[in-house]
Amino acid sequence: MMITAIISTKGGAGKTTVAANLGALCADAGLKTLLIDLDPVQPSLSSYYAIAHEATGGIYDLIALNITDPPKVISRTIIPNLSLILSNDPNNQLINLLLQAPDGRLRLSELLKAFEGQFDVVLIDTQGARSVMLEMVVLASDLAVSPLEPNMLTAREFSRGTLQMLDGLRAYERLGLPLPPVKVVINSLDQTNDAKMIHQSIRQTFAGHPEIDVLRSTIPASVTFRDAATRGLPAHHLEYRKPSNREAPSALNVIRDLAIELFPQWAERFDMLTEETVKALVKGGFQK
Repeated sequence: MMITAIISTKGGAGKTTVAANLGALCADAGLKTLLIDLDPVQPSLSSYYAIAHEATGGIYDLIALNITDPPKVISRTIIPNLSLILSNDPNNQLINLLLQAPDGRLRLSELLKAFEGQFDVVLIDTQGARSVMLEMVVLASDLAVSPLEPNMLTAREFSRGTLQMLDGLRAYERLGLPLPPVKVVINSLDQTNDAKMIHQSIRQTFAGHPEIDVLRSTIPASVTFRDAATRGLPAHHLEYRKPSNREAPSALNVIRDLAIELFPQWAERFDMLTEETVKALVKGGFQK
């Protein structure tokens, strides 16, 4: 089971977009995929896709009450193979609970062991601010993915917020909890000279870094991802073919390349999601 945190200490970085679309593509590839919405302030992932079966509980029941019985905490989306643990902590009580609990930052790591063998991929969407909740997610993860927009303010926040948070968690390595490698994906990349310059600067800054890797894959500034979110669809279902009037690749190519780079162990599965394969899924009423 590959546990992947989508992290950023800055709001609006595109975490939910990455989690939702990456999760749907993994599900399309036949991987049992679990999305977890751990953003109590803006729980967008909980409403991204329509729910086919809603569990009685959600993330509060899992973390506060230690309930790991799947029917009680895991909902099922309308997309086959794609499940979801809903955010149900509107008053943000979990943060205080975790701060007071002796195992606060370690709790999720232990709880997720109950789902071993039930899922291939777990993708955790997080709040855009440093908190005990975010630190708990990082310590529970095998991999961290950080969307980063190519602008100077976002780049500075990544250094000031995310990297400082990781440095503050290094003490847990002595407890046998190694920090996950961090994969940076440049998000909302447009064709302006400023964006291209900052993009290259970010790559140069982390070239050869032992723990931070800037992915080759990028996510273009495309209206397709916003339209897909509005319609509650995976972007690669909405755009599996590259528009003839655009230089940027199709949403299918973008998310598939990202998935292959993040999860090379399943590259063959992702490669099978060709334009024709996805077209057949969509035309066959896949969303029903």
